Parts: sequence; structure tokens; C-alpha cells
Amino acid sequence: MLSIFTNSAAMSSTNSMNRATGALNVAMERLGTGKRINSAADDAAGLQIATRLQGQTNGMGVAMNNINKATAMLQTAEGAFDEVNNILFRMKDLATQAADDTNNIDDRKSLQGEFTALHNELKNIMSNTSYGSEKLLQDVSSVAISDGKLGKEMQFQIGASSKETLSVNLGAELAGVALALDGLSGVSAISVSAGGAAAANGMLEKITGALDKVGGIRSALGANINRLGHTAANLANMRDNTQLNLGAIQDADFAAEASQMSRQNMLTQSSQAMLKQANQMGSMVLGMLG
Repeated sequence: MLSIFTNSAAMSSTNSMNRATGALNVAMERLGTGKRINSAADDAAGLQIATRLQGQTNGMGVAMNNINKATAMLQTAEGAFDEVNNILFRMKDLATQAADDTNNIDDRKSLQGEFTALHNELKNIMSNTSYGSEKLLQDVSSVAISDGKLGKEMQFQIGASSKETLSVNLGAELAGVALALDGLSGVSAISVSAGGAAAANGMLEKITGALDKVGGIRSALGANINRLGHTAANLANMRDNTQLNLGAIQDADFAAEASQMSRQNMLTQSSQAMLKQANQMGSMVLGMLG
């Protein structure tokens, strides 16, 4: 039916063109952003899942940085104790030499001088080893007070949830080390009297005890460093798999979207051509009146 007031062909062509244009815009937006979900209207349920997964993967990324920093801090402390070990080895050599009565008083004074200097360096390491601006260890002269970060319980956030934490408390071990090192001090720690080897001999036992204490805290540090390494590896695996799942939900399929864009572009052009033809039907009605 030919009609002046109602042009059904034009209406149908307009609706078809609007639908094609809308689908074309969606396809172009997805190709431009690389994401299938750009608003809640695209996929409401998918958006909610993707948001939760994105929050989880972001949290795991931050947790991995936390683990790296925690590992670096513990390694700093372990490196300091490694040098403490080396100093104790030398102090033990000096005490062993001083315990022998082939040395005269001048020999023992020289040995004592080096022994004292080494002990002062031990105190320097224990007092000034820091990570960033925070002190890590404990003053040898304040064995009753834990003034270093390692002397208090530390909590490391090693995951994206509140339950994924690691608590490390080396206060008892650190206090034991400080007490053992404090026991190595003294003006005549390895005997400065001629023929007197008893003090030096007793010092050997104290140094051995100090080495055991240092070995104990180094072992605890190493165990926690290893644990953090395994945690980081597992966290990296979890993050990769979570990102893969997130990509499957929100990433655009470029091949499918490119094909959709081409199809909708052709439909838009076709609808425009049909709308033009439909709009000429009014002229056909007027021609019938001529």
C-alpha cells in the first residue's frame, strides 16, 4: 500500500540502520579498547567477576613487591651476621694463640689490641646495621632492650587476602646473640699477663657459644628467606592463572570483532541505501496525482 502519512519501508530501513550503527559502534569500541566489557551493559555478570579478579590480581602484585622487600631486609640482616661470623672466627684464632704460654706479655698485649678492635666492630655492626632508615639488630650494650626491628615480631603481607600473612619473631635469638657478644668484652679478655692463659682459654668457650648463637639466628633467617622465595613463586603462578582467567572474561576477540564491524558496516550502508529508496516512494504517490 502506498501512503503519504506512513512510510513503513522507511521506518523499517531506519530501525535496521540504527541497530546496525549501534552494533558497529560496539564493535569499534571493543577493537579500540581491546576489551569485550567496557561498561556494565556489555556483560553485567562478567563485569562483576572481572572486577573481583582484577582486585585479586592487583593485590597479588603488591604482595609480590612486599615479599621482595621482606626478603631484601632479611638478607641484609643475614649478611651482617655472616660478617659477625667472620669476626668471631678471627677472635677465636686470637684467643687460641693467646692461650699458649709461648707468648710473652707484649705478644698478648698485641693480641688483646686486635681482639678489642674486633669486638668494637661487632658492636658497630650490631648497632648500625639498618634497612632503609630503620635499625635491624640490637646494641650489644643493651641486651635487655630490643631496639632493632628484628627484635620484635614482624608481619609480612604475602597475599591478597587478610589471612595471607607471615609472622616472624626472632627476638629471643637476637637477644641471645647480643648477650653472647657482650660476654666477649673486657680489657684483658684474652689475658695480658705473662704466663696467664686461663682467661684466653675460657674465652674460647665463650666465642664458641657466640658462634652457636649466631648460627642459630642465621638458620632462622635462612629458613624464612627460603619460605618467602617459595611463597613468591607460588604467588606468581597464581597471579598468572588469575590474569589468564580475567583475560578470557574481558578481552575482546579481535578476529570476531573485526568481522562484526565489517558486517555491521555493510548493513549500515545497505540500510542507508534502502532508506533513500523508501523516501522516494512519496514522489511516486504524487506522480499518480499528476
